[in-house]
Formats: sequence, structure tokens, C-alpha cells
Amino acid sequence: MPPTTLGIILGNRGFFPDHLLHDARRQLLDLFGQFGLRAVILGEDQGKKGGVETYAHAQQCADLFRAGDLDGVLVSLPNFGDERAVTDTLKLARLDVPVLVQASPDDPARMDVANRRDAFCGKLSVCNNLRQANIPFSLTTRHVVALTDPSFAADLERFAAVCRVVSGVRGARLGAVGARPDGFNTVRFSEKILEDHDISVSTVDLSEILGAAERLADDDPRVAAAAQALTSYADAQGVPRASLLLMAKLDVALNEWTASKELDAIAVQCWTSMQENYGIQPCAVMSMMSARLVPSACEVDVTGALAMYALQLASQSPSALMDWNNNYGADDDKCVLFHCGNWPASFLADAKIRPGAILGATLGEERTWGALEGAALPCDVTFARASTDDAVGILRAYVGEGTITDDPLTSFGSTAVLHVPGLQRLLRYLCAEGFEHHVAINRSTTAEVLEEALGHYLGWEVHRHAG
Repeated sequence: MPPTTLGIILGNRGFFPDHLLHDARRQLLDLFGQFGLRAVILGEDQGKKGGVETYAHAQQCADLFRAGDLDGVLVSLPNFGDERAVTDTLKLARLDVPVLVQASPDDPARMDVANRRDAFCGKLSVCNNLRQANIPFSLTTRHVVALTDPSFAADLERFAAVCRVVSGVRGARLGAVGARPDGFNTVRFSEKILEDHDISVSTVDLSEILGAAERLADDDPRVAAAAQALTSYADAQGVPRASLLLMAKLDVALNEWTASKELDAIAVQCWTSMQENYGIQPCAVMSMMSARLVPSACEVDVTGALAMYALQLASQSPSALMDWNNNYGADDDKCVLFHCGNWPASFLADAKIRPGAILGATLGEERTWGALEGAALPCDVTFARASTDDAVGILRAYVGEGTITDDPLTSFGSTAVLHVPGLQRLLRYLCAEGFEHHVAINRSTTAEVLEEALGHYLGWEVHRHAG
């Protein structure tokens, strides 16, 4: 992923000490370096010592921001700052990106004219003006916080994740490979609602992908590389050579189509045409794509792929798509998550490429090699779901957090036991609101990031589950 780029506005007001701007600049640039963030900021010879105080300074800073390809803006107030200049900068730049407002605290022992900040008060004024201008903004956890405080480092890291989600989801390019299984009305969605949110969908008939795969020679270097990648990715002992080659060719075909369309995530018609007409289960290939940070959802669940992608942007790590599948005994706060086997291998303790047990029972094991089998590693996770509500024409989502446990489970495919406080309340909500049976899972704790990015900045209707 390219580095997240943030513009920095150093607020300043004439009769407050402007020597504080130099320290703020140095501290911020040091922190940006630690997090791998790219900064766009006026030089110390621009504005007033690099600060924004007048309309002329605002014009100068806005020009710099427009040329900077920004993902977000940090407003830092080393002193009271000028609320009009801050607001004018954002209005002139016309960026429509997330904005974080930070204010530095005073030292009670240094409240003299030469050192007094009053940023505590100035932040209220800046936020008031941003609200008047209808510019959405985010806040630090504490009203005032030093730039060197660990609390601000956490705020900045969280804000950068919000910026990645907003920038990535806005303009996301999704792919639909084949038709959804006929019995899965649950994964229907509206391309027009997605397009209204600047999210596009490219489609391709499954026969085109399978045809491209079948035209590849067994000794094609691309096929050999893909086969090697598969055997290095998961335990492939016992996989027939013919099945491995089919998987490798599918991997080449899917990746080349995805690259040609510059797609961010895809959803695949994974059964039963794939097994009946091509002869494998695509799960391991889809798992490897997700691990490469191209989320791959099963059963042509396009909005499921979108949720996977949003989670990936927040955490910068792979996501999986799972079924809310089953109860776990009589424990009301635990449930079983399951899929045939397309979760990233990093989710599993011991990933093995096996035949798909469910389809293998009816189609024969020889046509269903390619499912990824294993139990999920215990960890904290974030779950999310995106959905188009066609009746009212909106994009909506739910997000929440839970824990994958080490509880024993005898099953097949990719499996996990998930603990979510208040799970029964969540499940009632999902049923009452008609959400799909698929849920995207990520090995991170980023529900707050998604709630803010999707709801506050992108205008989705977002429900956050509280345990």
C-alpha cells in the first residue's frame, strides 16, 4: 500500500507565542516518520513561521494541499490558533477528506505571556467554525494532548486508518466473477447504490475465466510459479498433480483479469459450476488472493468483498469471509464460524489443501480438491458487513469486535469459535434488519475506525454492536 498522506495545518494567532510552532513541526514530523506517514506542510519560511494565521496563509496552504494528493488533514494547535484561517484553508482546498483536530496543553507553571498556549480554548473555536462550515472532523481522545504523549500517537494511528478506509472505499473497484448461486438470493445487491457511493463493479462470465485458465499450457512459467506458490502457501501433500495444475491455472487467470481491471477486491462463483465444469474447488486460490491483499469473497458476495476490503484498509492485514454458521452448545455468547476453506492461511493453525467435504459428497472428491482446511488461531477480531438496502436506496453496515477462542470443535473446512458479548442481541438485530448470513472477519480491533470512516465521513448507515 502507498503511504498515507496527511496535510498538516499549524494553527497560529498573533498575540500568542508563535515560537511553539517550531517544536510542534519537529515533533509531528518525527511522529510521522515513526508511522510511515507522508506529511504535506508549509515550510517555516511560508505562512507565519509555517503557521496559518491569515486568509493569505490559508490560500497558500490550500494550494499546497490541492497538489498534495491528501488522504486526510491534521489541524494542530500549538497555541490558540486562528479558527477562521483553519476553516478557510479547508474550504479553499475543497478536499473532502477526514480532518483531525489536536490541541496542545498548557503547563500550569508556564502560563506567562511568553509561553501561554490557550489551545484548550482555541480548539473549541476551531471546532465551532468547522461545524458552521459543515466540514466533518475527528477529535483526539483527550481534549488537549501533547504531541509527544502516547495517547496522541494512538489517536494519529487510528486517524490514519480512518483516512485509509475513506480513501480506499471511496472509488473502490470490485469484481464479480460469474453468477451468484441460484439459491443465494441473500447475496443480491444494487450496483446503482454502490455507484452512487463511487464504488464500481466489473463483471465477467465464469466461462471466460475458466477458458483463459484452460488455454494455459502445463509448462507455462506462470503456471509453474503459481503451483509453487500454492505448495509453499499451505500443506498440499496428497493433492493430485492434475488438480494442483488446475488450481495454478485458475490463479493465473483470476489474477490477470483482476490486474487488467485494476480491481481492489473480487467475488467468485465458487460452486457448483466450478467443480462440475472445471474440476476443482477454488478456495485455496481465493485464500491466497486475500493473503495478497486482494480480498476474494465466495458465492459472488460483492458487498461481502467490500466489507473485507474496508477491514483490510483499516488494519493493513488480510480479511476473510465467513458464515455465521452455528451455535456453540448452550453458550449464548459463542457461535461457530465456518466456510469450505477460503480464509487466508494466516488465520489457521495448520492450513491444509483438501477436497471440499460438502460438495465432494455429491460431486466426488476428485472434482473438489482445493478447500483450505484448518482451525482458526485464537485472537481478537473485528467483524463487519456491508449491504445495499434497495428499498430505501442506502449503503449500510454493521461492525463489532469479538474473540476467536481455543474452544474445541470437531468439524471440517475452515472453522472458528467466536465469542461476542451480547451475541444474541446482535443476531436478533441481523435477522430483524435482514442482513446477509456472511460476515467479514479481520484479525484486528478496528471497529471504531470503520464506524467513523463509513458512517461519519462516507455517509453510510452504520450500526456498531456494543457488548
